[in-house]
Amino acid sequence: MMERIGVYPGTFDPITLGHMDIIRRGAKLVDRLVIGVTTNPSKSPMFSVEERMAMVRREVADVGGTIDVVAFDALLMKFARDQKASIIVRGLRAVADFEYEYQMAGMNQQLDAEIETVFLMADVALQPIASKLVKEIAIYGGDIRKFVAPAVEKDVKARVDQIGRKGD
Repeated sequence: MMERIGVYPGTFDPITLGHMDIIRRGAKLVDRLVIGVTTNPSKSPMFSVEERMAMVRREVADVGGTIDVVAFDALLMKFARDQKASIIVRGLRAVADFEYEYQMAGMNQQLDAEIETVFLMADVALQPIASKLVKEIAIYGGDIRKFVAPAVEKDVKARVDQIGRKGD
């Protein structure tokens, strides 16, 4: 029987409790989950790809199952084919996410009909969490403990201390 491989792509800048929820649940659906850490300059990353990969590896260490963390800077479908994936795992927080993700899934299916997109709804308590908002809260001195793991909170605080907090 062929190994079922899934790809969960994202910038993970930083990895949030919402991402971890999707990773835990997605890992149960496949034999191997590849977390694709991508560059997305339009999102003005707080952390380098290497830093984000290290953060993700640390956070998924105890999840269980086979999880690989791989950087990529290519079309998602090319990356998925290179990983021999048959599934793309995507998390949904709200209706607005669904509209965007639905369009992306349709385009991706046109590029490679052999790879299915699977949507997982984020846990209700985690739905409002977005990396962009976590960074914004941290930059303005707010408490991000409800949104990220303790080690990630330390990483974000250290980076904010480096780049400077707004509103001080």
